[in-house]
Amino acid sequence: EVAERVAAAPGAMSYLSVFVQYHASVDRARVVPASAFEPAPEVESAVLAGQTRDRGLDPGAEEQLWRLVQAGFRERRKMLHNVLPRQLPHLGRERITAALEAAGIATDRRPQTLSVGDWLALAAALGSLDR
Repeated sequence: EVAERVAAAPGAMSYLSVFVQYHASVDRARVVPASAFEPAPEVESAVLAGQTRDRGLDPGAEEQLWRLVQAGFRERRKMLHNVLPRQLPHLGRERITAALEAAGIATDRRPQTLSVGDWLALAAALGSLDR
């Protein structure tokens, strides 16, 4: 289950999958059957393979990205144009809507549908979350 969450595609993303996939490309390399363990657990296991990557963001920009992603996933089943103004009220609904449009993200999308690239584009379109 954890391996599936880490390697999830947009539509099933979580904060964990965004965080891991930001830092590395990740794939499920193989499934390990329960019978490979003694005593055998009730679930299968999986081996993840990954290649780390450097996104090149400075620490301040990366901090802003994680603040944005956390805000989005606080209400993961809600649409971004509703959740982000509630979680980041100082930005204002208009600024958030304009940033979503500038990033090419429909306002009715939900956080779990965004790829890492979508989050990066949204963070860039919003700029600083402090003002």
